[in-house]
Amino acid sequence: MKYRQLGRTALKVSALCLGTMNFGARTPRAESFSLLSEALDQGINLIDTANQYGGELGVGATESIIGDWLAEEPARRDRIVLATKVHEPMSPDVNDRGLSARHIRMACDASLKRLRVDHIDLYQMHHIDRTAPMEEIWQAVDLLISQGKITYVGSSNFPGWKIAQASEQAAARGRLGLVCEQALYNLIERRTELEVLPACRAYGLGLLAWSPLAEGLLAGGASDLSGRRQNLATQQKALLLADQIARFEALCRGLGQAPGAVALAWLLHQGGVTCAIIGPRRMDQLTSALSAPDINLDGGVLSAIDAIFPPCGPAPEAYAW
Repeated sequence: MKYRQLGRTALKVSALCLGTMNFGARTPRAESFSLLSEALDQGINLIDTANQYGGELGVGATESIIGDWLAEEPARRDRIVLATKVHEPMSPDVNDRGLSARHIRMACDASLKRLRVDHIDLYQMHHIDRTAPMEEIWQAVDLLISQGKITYVGSSNFPGWKIAQASEQAAARGRLGLVCEQALYNLIERRTELEVLPACRAYGLGLLAWSPLAEGLLAGGASDLSGRRQNLATQQKALLLADQIARFEALCRGLGQAPGAVALAWLLHQGGVTCAIIGPRRMDQLTSALSAPDINLDGGVLSAIDAIFPPCGPAPEAYAW
């Protein structure tokens, strides 16, 4: 496994991050344990979850599964960089959601209890809260850091302007501020390149790419596209995407590599991207991704991929004239 610095910090994280959204919701507890153990054995040290994950088992269930896995062998805790998130509704209570200082503090304590740890390495704001002033958010974060409950702070699904605002206000307080942004980014969905990725580069945030395989479409999923066309805006777009995926798969065959591995490798070749978050439901999905950090794509291949899936741009001045 290869390792990279998380944004401008000295912290080293694996180029692949184990996303756990399926644990409990789609992947049974025992298999979730196996995936966590295999990922750790293969050198993946960044484990990402969120307090709301759990599916039909209920919010918090995924954190509890990870906590039980950590308790099974306590030495595992020191080998991983543990990341979770706050923002989403945790109950019908009107204040049990969002980024108020009260909820951030209460949610952090609840996550620590479910994860069965005394601190969270990376605490991420799952979405922006349009009602919460950044001053209030940073006040709560500063307290959690001073209490030793969290170490680093990140954002998720933030627009570029919010990354800039949060970073400037943290700097004004003399604080480290955001160290990473977790964003939707893959060959099919490249809008992150317009302003989010440039903002991350400018402020020293590492980008953690979620849904790197576009829900499986980039993992050899051309045959699955027909069943998803109802989710696309028009038939014309569906046909265009089917053609793009077919061309991409042909390129991957020429490289002698699986499409999913190439799609992950492409992300890791983008400046500012720290890691790709894989979300395996089964062991074979985990093992198929492990080769991606070692795949080198030369300039010709990267240009060929851009010809199939055109980049967004010119960034970050796409809206300027």
